[in-house]
Amino acid sequence: MKNNRWVSIGCGVIANELAQAMAAEGRTLYGIANRTYSKAAAFAEKYGVEKVYQTIGQVFDDPAVDIVYLSTPHNTHAPLLEQALKSGKHVLCEKSITLNSRELGTAIALAEERGLVLAEAMTLYHMPLYKRLRELVESGALGPLRMLQLNFGSYKEYDMNNRFFNPNLAGGALLDIGVYALSFVRWFMKEAPSQVLSQMTPAPSGVDEQAGILLMNGAGEMATVALTLHAKQPKRGMAAFDKGFLEVYEYPRAQEAVLTWTEDGRREMIREGSTAGALGYEIRDMERAVAGEGNEMHLDYTRDVMAVMTGLRRQWGLVYPEER
Repeated sequence: MKNNRWVSIGCGVIANELAQAMAAEGRTLYGIANRTYSKAAAFAEKYGVEKVYQTIGQVFDDPAVDIVYLSTPHNTHAPLLEQALKSGKHVLCEKSITLNSRELGTAIALAEERGLVLAEAMTLYHMPLYKRLRELVESGALGPLRMLQLNFGSYKEYDMNNRFFNPNLAGGALLDIGVYALSFVRWFMKEAPSQVLSQMTPAPSGVDEQAGILLMNGAGEMATVALTLHAKQPKRGMAAFDKGFLEVYEYPRAQEAVLTWTEDGRREMIREGSTAGALGYEIRDMERAVAGEGNEMHLDYTRDVMAVMTGLRRQWGLVYPEER
């Protein structure tokens, strides 16, 4: 497989994890770009990155770049995706990949026109545990799926200027943490949800501080999702089938699940992969897709999740400045 040249646009927490994941595989990022050059230069020195770009635009002009990892705030994603794809780069983009379905549709069309891989960096799609759970579900051992329950809650400082609550940074629980819960839902459901009901509590800034979401698809599979940015709750996912139920804690990067059998209450621990290796699994799946060795990036699921989130914000009347 080709040793692809990766460039990170953005040098925050995720970019640091990306560089560390590369190092764990005996590799380094090819380049780094950031709105603030001095931060990019410091990042490059820390991780031995070969190239530091003076501007983000220079990344797209560099023919040596194969894959762009985009980890800037999500309200900047759409224009950067467009530039990257038009310049012939494959793109792995942090969640939420765009603000809405219209932006995502534009990016998908560009990628398809140019034969490029576009994907959202949704860790749970790449964790070995979820691939094993998918095999278990598809074996029929658990019977039909009936109900999913998802929780995700953080206690964030109540500052309306930070990225979690600021509408100018596309803040709110849904795009920041809800995308994980809805991706879990889509992983287990046979088909995309077609009915969505919700209640939302806004923060003083107007973005969604917490929400309760009820979903159902044409197969009668249901899900409930509880999100909050101002109350701690466990990152717990539960999938209930006729013959048993699965519980997954810390589900965005989970390495273990508990299976409880309905008939006798017997519990089994299922372990696969490593939470610490989450970015490495993403890198490997992305490179296989770029090499044409099978695409496990699940852009179809990303599109379904974005459709749900776009519909929810429409229900709530929550519009970001970029969408006006």
